Amino acid sequence: MIYNLGSINADFFYRMPRLPGPGETLAATAMSSGLGGKGANQSVAVARAGARVRHIGSVGSDGRWLVDQLAAAGADVAGIRISDLPTAHAIVMIDSAGENQIVIYPGANHDQCPEQIKAAFAEASPGDWLLLQNETSHQLEAAEMANGIGMCVAYSAAPFDADAVARLLPHLSLLIMNEVEAGQLTKALGKPVLHLPVANVLITKGAKGADWHDTRLLQTVSIPAFSVDPVDTTGAGDTFAGYAVAGLSQGMSPQGALRRAAAAAAISVTRPGTADAIPTLVEVEAFLA
Repeated sequence: MIYNLGSINADFFYRMPRLPGPGETLAATAMSSGLGGKGANQSVAVARAGARVRHIGSVGSDGRWLVDQLAAAGADVAGIRISDLPTAHAIVMIDSAGENQIVIYPGANHDQCPEQIKAAFAEASPGDWLLLQNETSHQLEAAEMANGIGMCVAYSAAPFDADAVARLLPHLSLLIMNEVEAGQLTKALGKPVLHLPVANVLITKGAKGADWHDTRLLQTVSIPAFSVDPVDTTGAGDTFAGYAVAGLSQGMSPQGALRRAAAAAAISVTRPGTADAIPTLVEVEAFLA
């Protein structure tokens, strides 16, 4: 079982001829909305990878439709509470090459509570996984609870904050970052990746694939990306992370889990949207075949 203390956003997408510069106003060519947030995206990816996932999070009274979408995707939503704060939302601008700029309002994502998290862990067992990202409150408390149960803890260090990562490192089984975040962390801590105080580090590199670093064995496994024509890169990292942790929880080797995750991410960037773009396991297996 995978538990995910994660953000839940209403995503608003604006297709742009190009991304605007400072002080510039541009007209969008199309607009749509849907379920998003790094946490929700990862829960959808886990569920579509065939693993069980319980999402822990908060939405405002205006966000019940997002909870319904998470449930429809296969996530257990018993750990989601209704907050007095508005539901979080994101403004996503996407250019003709599929690149994006994103502005986030955190809202209810910063209104988690320890009692809610503890109740969601009531059925957790040693060997289960906890997924965390840097878009909610109470990450450290959740990690400490998970450690007490004997769970594995994976943390996506985005949006990046070196201090937040440093606080969580002693509690992690797996740290997930992109190349830029990895550079920022190694500079902040003064240590190379293989000397970071965490058992495993997963670094995503977009079109260049991903690297899995085992800091105990001082070994690195590299997985290439699949070549596709991108339409929208929003949420690709979350698709990769969710599929990767799902694979690990299902007993796959890091190499096998990352290859399947790379295929899922490749499919996702050929589609518009975030959670809606995440492929099913059947689609991923067909792609790999």
